[in-house]
Amino acid sequence: MKFIHIQENKGIPKYKQIISSIEKTIDVGQLKKDEKLPSINKVCLEFSLSRDTVLQAYDELKKRGLIYAILGKGYYVKSTEINIKHRIFMLFDELNSFKEDLYNSFLNHIGKDSQVDIFFHHFNSKVFQKLIDDSNGNYTKYIIMPTNLVGTSLAIQTLPVNEVYILDQTNPELKSYPAIYQNHQKDIYNCLVLGKNKLNKYENIILIFPGFREPLGMKIGFENFCNDFGFEYEIITEFKNREIKKGEVYIIPNDRDLVRIIEKSKKKDLKIGLEFGVISYNETPLKKIIENGITTISTNFELMGRILAQMVLKNNKDQIENKCHLILRNSL
Repeated sequence: MKFIHIQENKGIPKYKQIISSIEKTIDVGQLKKDEKLPSINKVCLEFSLSRDTVLQAYDELKKRGLIYAILGKGYYVKSTEINIKHRIFMLFDELNSFKEDLYNSFLNHIGKDSQVDIFFHHFNSKVFQKLIDDSNGNYTKYIIMPTNLVGTSLAIQTLPVNEVYILDQTNPELKSYPAIYQNHQKDIYNCLVLGKNKLNKYENIILIFPGFREPLGMKIGFENFCNDFGFEYEIITEFKNREIKKGEVYIIPNDRDLVRIIEKSKKKDLKIGLEFGVISYNETPLKKIIENGITTISTNFELMGRILAQMVLKNNKDQIENKCHLILRNSL
């Protein structure tokens, strides 16, 4: 235990002195991977420290991935990468092209002294719960994408309250947590208002809303817009067996439905943007060029990733609404 040094009246908390001592010992090679650390009780007795002080130091080292605990046996060196200051747990619903943009932006701005482990719950409540349980206590920060899963707030509340960030969707049960999110109800309403002059030439607006992955606010905002401005509208759960009619415009959150609609329009020889309209969700590079351009409602996912990284690095506890935009192209 010669490698732990505590100085009185140094002006640095004693738990931080323990952390620094162990880091330096690992850095010079005196402590190697899987070697055992002195027990909490032993450190307490040696330096007349409270158990909470030593436990705080060991917990911090554990969150950063430097040490691990074996129940009933003690603490051991897990990694010799002492330069990792943030070990981040990131839980996404799924990976697609625009969320990949968000993730890559976050990685580019979080810095090289951070390790990010990404997981996916695929809209499965049991998987969500298990991933939260398995990660608890092993990271310095937790970034959670709860989507519209029921009961996520209860799982999230088991995590260290000051280390959680909510991403993309939030709800009243999570209002106490810092977040960077989309306001789907307001976003779709405002974007449709911006496109109102284009929408006026259509007889019927159809929202494809399966309701499994899509945020409920999207449906509410769509209904509010149609009712406020007197548009005829429908909400359908799937497009699969539907025939496209002239004078319709489709709002399509899922890119699979976008492909189906384009395929069916070609079979029916209907011109997108002339005989019927399309508004897609979430910008991707392909939407700039397919069918001479697809009109899209989208937030800036690169910006969302950048803001999220800044929030984590600066320990910012705000709730930030990431703005959404209507990108007008030839499909409307």
